Amino acid sequence: MKAVSLEFRHVQRRYADLVAVRDLSFEVPAGNICVLVGPSGCGKTTSLKMVNRLIEPTGGQILVDGRDIMAQDPIELRRGIGYVIQQVGLLPHLTVGDNVAIVPRLLGWAAPRIKSRVEELLALVGLDPATYRDRFPSQLSGGERQRVGVARALAADPPLMLMDEPFGAVDPIVRERLQNELLRLQEQLAKTIVFVTHDIDEAIKMGDLVAVMDVGGVLAQFGPPREILANPASDFVGRFVGADRGLKRLSLSRVGDLDLQPPTDGFKPRPGQPLVGRRATLKDTLSQMLDADVSAAVVVDRNQKVLGIVTYDQIAAALHDGSTGSR
Repeated sequence: MKAVSLEFRHVQRRYADLVAVRDLSFEVPAGNICVLVGPSGCGKTTSLKMVNRLIEPTGGQILVDGRDIMAQDPIELRRGIGYVIQQVGLLPHLTVGDNVAIVPRLLGWAAPRIKSRVEELLALVGLDPATYRDRFPSQLSGGERQRVGVARALAADPPLMLMDEPFGAVDPIVRERLQNELLRLQEQLAKTIVFVTHDIDEAIKMGDLVAVMDVGGVLAQFGPPREILANPASDFVGRFVGADRGLKRLSLSRVGDLDLQPPTDGFKPRPGQPLVGRRATLKDTLSQMLDADVSAAVVVDRNQKVLGIVTYDQIAAALHDGSTGSR
């Protein structure tokens, strides 16, 4: 199912005298990941839950593919939106396969279609169906449960997905793997995704667009990560993204974005010289160069064929002009 656009128009959520979200307006084009990020109490989860009407707005409009969510039946609305939360929420008495199959069963899919979809999705998120389909959630690691949660959210092929701190409960190594897996899936599926996190590094890595929110539900800045890092709109945004935002910008650019120096005939890397792929970030490449105490890294393909050289001066120039990369 094709992705849909999402738009907030002057959205507000009040609880008596408390304003949780104030005059929130932004637009997410179809097929983009938008990350809501900010400190505790800024209204990011409230904003997310208003999209599928788990919390209803008290003012303004939320439009999914141009249609006001308040004009739609909430049950039907939710069936067209995937939802992934930090604690996953798998039903413990159901197998992995039955957990993934919940929404297709509610939609009345035929059993063969459900079985095929479950196996397709488990494979898609990196879980062998034959190994995991008949296991129970208690038999899975935290990272495996999160993968099942993503598979379940994708089961009915929703055009829009909501993800609330989806990787916040796992250790940093597993978290990075899950982030990379989601970005890999997004390259294939091109869903519209709204992703909540409190971690600015995760927001920069995951988002095509980032909405930085301040306490009181105020939108402090909205735009591509590179723009926010290069030009914070306020002192609050500048403090939130951190004093090391120059280095963060390097995490948005990849080696393949640079004009690599071609290797000379018969070139061979020196012992200890870092070997990096074209998709390596400039931040990771610079880190490897500093660790090895060298001024250049060798760029190789999957077969370890040398493609070119990336130098410290090139990375420094990319940091200075901020021109490389698309995110």
